[in-house]
Amino acid sequence: MKIGRFVESGKETYGLVKDGHVATREEITYETGVPLPYSIKDFLFDGWFEEIKKKSPTLSYNENLSKYTILAPIPNPPKIICLAFNYIDHAEEQKIQPSEGPVIVMKPRTALTGTNSEIRSPTFVKKLDYEVELALVIGQNCKNVDESKAMEVIFGYMIFNDVSARDIQYGDQQFTRGKSFDTYAPCGPWITTSDEVPNPQNLKIMTKINGELRQNSSTSKMFLKIPSIVSKLSKVMTLEKGDIISTGTPKGVILNNSNLEFLKDGDHIEMEIEKLGKLENTIKFVDE
Repeated sequence: MKIGRFVESGKETYGLVKDGHVATREEITYETGVPLPYSIKDFLFDGWFEEIKKKSPTLSYNENLSKYTILAPIPNPPKIICLAFNYIDHAEEQKIQPSEGPVIVMKPRTALTGTNSEIRSPTFVKKLDYEVELALVIGQNCKNVDESKAMEVIFGYMIFNDVSARDIQYGDQQFTRGKSFDTYAPCGPWITTSDEVPNPQNLKIMTKINGELRQNSSTSKMFLKIPSIVSKLSKVMTLEKGDIISTGTPKGVILNNSNLEFLKDGDHIEMEIEKLGKLENTIKFVDE
């Protein structure tokens, strides 16, 4: 199933997405008699989703998705954890040997934004780059997870753009500030539940800039595989319901291609991961 978060005329809601239509929280409550909570996190992780999942075959999807602005699926994740150098092809183009342990960057939740929104970057950023990534959404609090059990704690998946200001990133000689600006974490367009993605380790993953193909790879090229990522991270920190783990980007970013220009005002980014949909955003440089 696909679960999204939406707004129309200033009113926020969430619901299930199917074939370009939406069954909103309000409609689901009306049709099932189940008084769903206002918070999407409560719905996803506190038992409400499992109850509605049983009733989903009878639900009506009456609203057209196009009438809504689609928001980032989770507004306030406890943590956003991004992996660096985790695709073999990306590490090779940077002439870096992938690490045996996860190299991570933490992004603030204020960086989140949804599909079809603007990535609003200050004009003092001169080297703006994209990174398409498969993101995991953690479904239960867990610590010291064994690799054999790691897939059980993943609620679902979504597309994530680890937007990066390369000039700041390499000027600082660490990654956090250059990846933390507001709107530097587009994600979505919705969460696709794990049962719809039986093999997340073999999905096509791609990026187009203004229609030009830039990244074209597969999640099979991850160095650390998903069970290892979850297990290793859980031995460092408690993973919590709603945490987002973004698993690294394949080759094709601007940083490693001298013939490509960094992102400009008005550039359109289209990211796609097999089974998960499309994430689309437009670059807007602003004086802030």
